[in-house]
Amino acid sequence: MDWSHLWLYMSPPVLGGVIGYFTNDIAIKMLFRPYRPVYVLGRKLPFTPGLIPSNQERLGNNIAHAIMGSLLTPDELHKLAGRLLATDRVKAAILWLLQLALAQIKQEKNQKTAQILAGILRDLLGDSLPRLLRVLARKEDFLEVQINQVFDRLILEFRLNEEQAIWLADWLLKVAFPPDVLRQAIINFLTDKTIQTIDDSFREKTSGTYWVVANLFGLRNTLTRLRSFCLDEKELTNQRLQELVQDLQLGDRLKKLLQDLSLQNLPIGTVRELRKSVKESIRYYLRDTGSNLIQEVTESADWEKISMLLLNRLRDSAIVNSSLESVAQELALILDKYLEKDLETIVAQAIPILSLDKVIVEKVKATSPADLEAAIEGIVKNELQAIVNLGGILGLGVGLLQVGLLLLNQV
Repeated sequence: MDWSHLWLYMSPPVLGGVIGYFTNDIAIKMLFRPYRPVYVLGRKLPFTPGLIPSNQERLGNNIAHAIMGSLLTPDELHKLAGRLLATDRVKAAILWLLQLALAQIKQEKNQKTAQILAGILRDLLGDSLPRLLRVLARKEDFLEVQINQVFDRLILEFRLNEEQAIWLADWLLKVAFPPDVLRQAIINFLTDKTIQTIDDSFREKTSGTYWVVANLFGLRNTLTRLRSFCLDEKELTNQRLQELVQDLQLGDRLKKLLQDLSLQNLPIGTVRELRKSVKESIRYYLRDTGSNLIQEVTESADWEKISMLLLNRLRDSAIVNSSLESVAQELALILDKYLEKDLETIVAQAIPILSLDKVIVEKVKATSPADLEAAIEGIVKNELQAIVNLGGILGLGVGLLQVGLLLLNQV
């Protein structure tokens, strides 16, 4: 056998396989490389940079169009948002936020939260509440039910016990109306005109033995002498008045009177009028003066101290900790009802705001060619290698075909 003819027959398939293999490999590499343009003598070489780096922005636009047009459609985003915002997930998120806020309050040592809460309370009670109170107090039925309940349960049924009656009776006799006050009241009462009126009335309205006494002696001189005695003998008058109070047992009588004092003993019509008068008085007071009183009180109140007390109470409150889950459940249900009606509209408004297509384009543009090559090869590495291998196989087949044609020509 002539070995020179053997190499003639073997070289076409070998060279075809090698050329086909490396041609496809170079073509695939040129999709990504070179990463940057190459210049020779100031002129850019063709096919530099690679196909994908030179068209990276267009690639990003096509990818964004494909994703937004086929994968992330408004309907798919609506379904995705519906699954994401399921009631259980929303409840868990709200509960986590509430627990986080409560933990922050428990751990916080500065005055920031207290200052914020103080500002809220100051605005609510010092500004908003007085204005609201002035508006509501103009209504005829303002606090009508509440005032009637207080009147019926407290004022109407209120009665002094024995200890309270004794204390009030002693206060009236010793502080409000002591003997000196009574003496001065007698002096003020017994003016010349009052004495003349009493004397004339006594003379006109008496009869029998009293008429004789009234017309012979009268009351003028007696009352005048009583007034003079009260003026001249102050200490002695006070002593006599004190003895008179004790002899008449005014303390016991007054105590019994106070114990028996009750609005229930009054006629029904009087009680109704009194209740109506109390209601109107409260309403007029709140309308005209109550708002100013509330503003004065709120201006003098130390809201930061009050806020600290409230926060300390919240830190140690077992009710707050136990009610977080129920509050989260209620808030989640409210949000679910709202989203059930408006979720589609919210998603439609959110898509332009999110600008997902622009985000995809910017991410593709910001990715370096090397990273983009590594990402694509990580996805279709086996497929790309299969293309390279297919090039070698096709080159080998073409070479074998040439050998076959050569053998036919020799025959």
